[in-house]
Amino acid sequence: MTSRHVPPIAPGKLPLIGHAVPLIKDRLAFVQSLRAHGPIVRVTVGPKTLTVVNSAELIHQMLTSQADEFTKGLLFEKLKLFGKDALPVAEGKPHLRRRRLMQPAFHREQIAGYVTTMRETVQPYITAWDGGTPLDLKTEMQLMTQGVVMSALFSSTPRREPAHEILNSVDTVFKTALRRALLPISALERLPTRRNRRADAAGIALRTAVTGIIAEHRAHPDAYDDIVSLLLTAQDETGATLPDDEILSEVTGLLAAGSETTAVVLAWLFHELGRNPDMERQLHEEVDSVLAEGPLTAERVPRLVHTRRLVSETLRLYSPAWLVTRQAISDVTLGEFTLPAGSDVIWSAYALHRDPDIYPDPLRFDPDRWLPERPQPPKGAFIPFGSGKRMCMGDAFAWTEATIITALIANRWRLRPTPGTVRPVGAITTHPSSLHMVPELRHHAVAGKTR
Repeated sequence: MTSRHVPPIAPGKLPLIGHAVPLIKDRLAFVQSLRAHGPIVRVTVGPKTLTVVNSAELIHQMLTSQADEFTKGLLFEKLKLFGKDALPVAEGKPHLRRRRLMQPAFHREQIAGYVTTMRETVQPYITAWDGGTPLDLKTEMQLMTQGVVMSALFSSTPRREPAHEILNSVDTVFKTALRRALLPISALERLPTRRNRRADAAGIALRTAVTGIIAEHRAHPDAYDDIVSLLLTAQDETGATLPDDEILSEVTGLLAAGSETTAVVLAWLFHELGRNPDMERQLHEEVDSVLAEGPLTAERVPRLVHTRRLVSETLRLYSPAWLVTRQAISDVTLGEFTLPAGSDVIWSAYALHRDPDIYPDPLRFDPDRWLPERPQPPKGAFIPFGSGKRMCMGDAFAWTEATIITALIANRWRLRPTPGTVRPVGAITTHPSSLHMVPELRHHAVAGKTR
């Protein structure tokens, strides 16, 4: 390997600590700034070197034609707090087997059958809001999306207090995984610190909640037809059923993943609507027109075209995937560079989706950029759910869920911003720093129901 094949080091590296200061100060600004330094660049954090892939073409190549040359890397390794073989973190043949097993639950035909469950799960959350009382919007959306996952996939609907406990446990586990990925010193993970004890307790709480769901399904197997049932009856190539700990890990991983990404996207969407009255008006007109014919059904969801564009633009501007990791299995050629075996690689959909060379006026929230007559981004330049064989299996579920929740909220409420600055924060996903909004009942909505 000659020096010209080694990606350059990004400017700003300091002795011993490398690029730790800008990464700690503002993670999102830092990963965006790296795009100015070429298609691939290296950064260091203490003794750790990370290779950052910025080029849309090379990211697409890494996720598709060269996917077998990489494992999921640091962040997903730390997410094995959920269980080492759960689908979101599994590798190789275990990943392929588990994906094939669970794929039927996420077929588009199956998701059409979830629409009624999604609608009926979400309505009580929305009607329970108190007009004029500020909402912690991210938390409300997380509770709502967590409820949808549990209802649609697990046939379970926890009360608000237990649901909050599950949500807090998920949040703790995610924070722990991100912190350990950014500061990958294994010895620190074994120390009996308060953070590590809190992470252990959160993992136990999550698995306890899931254990109850599995026990209920075992006790009444004929009463359920969902993803838990699928896992309980699945057999491997030898005819053996899945071990209990694998089922537990899988359900826990689904619960955690399902309550996070869609929730932050919805929070950002209504934040933008609160700043754009014309877009909000368009949404209300479309939703009122579609729902005037009756409840939201699988047949009516595709008619919410402006709503869908709002979701698309939110996924672009506030992509949850601000940091995704990979690790090279062997020496890999990517573009003009060679990455040695063991290289830790990161890429950011958040930074990619804000690239001015791809998206004109990239910081402007513009759902009309997704109109069919407008120029569309090149292949691989819009990847909110990843790409290739490790693309998120629940993407169609998330699109449908986000569209339904947006429409049902808009049919009943206007959400008004409260004073204060809201900025994106690079947590496990792209969180709003603090987002409180005030619901105002729309003129056609009455207590307890919407038109």
